[in-house]
Amino acid sequence: MLFMDCKMVDALRGRRRLRVSVFKPPCSFWFLLLFGVGGLVLFIHLQDLSDMVLQQAPAGVKFRGTTQSRQEQCAQFSEVVGSVSARLNQRSEEGDVDPISPMQLPDSQWKRQAATPGSREHDPGSQQVTKRHRKLLKTSPVQRLHTNSSMLSSSSSYSAAENSWRLAEVQESRRRIVREVCGKYRSNISRTITPHHVSRIYVEDRHKLLYCEVPKAGCSNWKRVLMVLAGVANATQEINHVAVHYDNHLKRLDSFDRQGITKRLETYTKVLFVREPMERLVSAFRDKFESPNSYYHPVFGKPIISKYRVNASQTALKTGSGVTFREFIHYLLDVHRPVGMDIHWEATNQLCSPCHLHYDFIGKVETLEEDANFLLRKIGAPENLTYPSFKDGNPKAARTSTQITQHYFSQLNASERQRAYDFYYMDYLMFNYSKPYKDLY
Repeated sequence: MLFMDCKMVDALRGRRRLRVSVFKPPCSFWFLLLFGVGGLVLFIHLQDLSDMVLQQAPAGVKFRGTTQSRQEQCAQFSEVVGSVSARLNQRSEEGDVDPISPMQLPDSQWKRQAATPGSREHDPGSQQVTKRHRKLLKTSPVQRLHTNSSMLSSSSSYSAAENSWRLAEVQESRRRIVREVCGKYRSNISRTITPHHVSRIYVEDRHKLLYCEVPKAGCSNWKRVLMVLAGVANATQEINHVAVHYDNHLKRLDSFDRQGITKRLETYTKVLFVREPMERLVSAFRDKFESPNSYYHPVFGKPIISKYRVNASQTALKTGSGVTFREFIHYLLDVHRPVGMDIHWEATNQLCSPCHLHYDFIGKVETLEEDANFLLRKIGAPENLTYPSFKDGNPKAARTSTQITQHYFSQLNASERQRAYDFYYMDYLMFNYSKPYKDLY
């Protein structure tokens, strides 16, 4: 009897062992299950990537092959992995799997580029500019903005509405470039606006206009326009050179008290017109040193000749006439100049402080007539008022062009050209002008 009881106990133990072995999944099952889950996750990411490509494809472009919805594809995998697949599919539908397009770079990508000291910079208090900065510029948002602006400016046939939209886009592009350059290179400057920052700005209260004077960038004719807007004259043709520069018909912003300055800066349209720096420099040299001038020859010419000319004649030392372009460049780049800086060749970013004042309109001499007349219509100027084309100074001489500028700079060696470019580099960067010579870095 005891023997039969032991047999029955052994039989029961055997069934229990058999039952356990039947319900214990083998290792290969878990491996296949994990493999299936991993394949599902990979498949979902690949499908997200294909969806992204389809969304970013240009309009009208079709990809070959049939596509399935994500639910259908996940249903196929659910046959293999069961409820695990269904739960993962539900997560992807609820937004847990949401890949970022590789083309979407953070906005701070440009700002994270570290500045490296070590190159010349005109403003000793500003951040130094190096060859590395210039390389970064090629791939920066500034460069892309320049491309967009050039594309907008290249077309010649527009309706009035399209032309107005195009010029507005160009203005937005120019303002954005100035903001980005100021944020990158001048972020550490004081934001306090002093009378010095507004000393070159002329005020026209009727049309609420503030114009920053940049010599050799159309400033004489802009003063004529301001005088007509202010009611000082009926037409720009009536205003001669003396009335423009010496009769003091226009007020400057620094002549107002602090409250008057602040109010106008906040409510008036702030305007700045710029010019290619090297071309502006050559224009200033031709005007002040190659033409008779009772001020610039004795005040600037005499000390320049005295310091930079070997064996200068007594006549040259006495009159200051005949300064060469190379002598003028030596004076400009000398940190121990024998005579101070002048507004005609001072850098535009120093004259008008664009990082402090945030100009509403930035025009360029290269598109002067179009930019100026667009601005006049925007501020409600009289319909018969357009930007004039008078040439002050030496009216018989040809206007300084790119070809004339290249002729003058061909008199310099590579090192002198590089140093002149470094002197105006912030203007090149801020107002988005291209390098004038290939050998510049």
